[in-house]
Amino acid sequence: MLLSILNSIFCIAFILFAYVNLNDSDSWLWVPIYMIASVCCGLAVFNYFYPAIYLIAISFYLIYALYLFFAKDGVRDWIVRYKSPSLVESMQATKPYIEKTREFFGLLIISGALAINYFIAIN
Repeated sequence: MLLSILNSIFCIAFILFAYVNLNDSDSWLWVPIYMIASVCCGLAVFNYFYPAIYLIAISFYLIYALYLFFAKDGVRDWIVRYKSPSLVESMQATKPYIEKTREFFGLLIISGALAINYFIAIN
């Protein structure tokens, strides 16, 4: 029951995240990223689990997160160079590190949601 509620929340949240990315210049990348996670979580609500798909998606998401961590004006620069200022002062990405850092944490959230489903599926 708790897993169904959690997956319902993730499913709806990821659909909303995909929706707000529709007007971005990189929507071709982020809408599918969020929609794949949304579909996986939505199917898990009805006890359809696909561990192989979770592993493939998690692998892609974590590799891309690693890239964003070390990219110029990425997460590492946000921590070291810019001294970790707030990322949520406004919804506009006014500083060069904001978008990459937000995307990094979004990828970690998606990976965590899919990892929960993966570990439930293999048990």
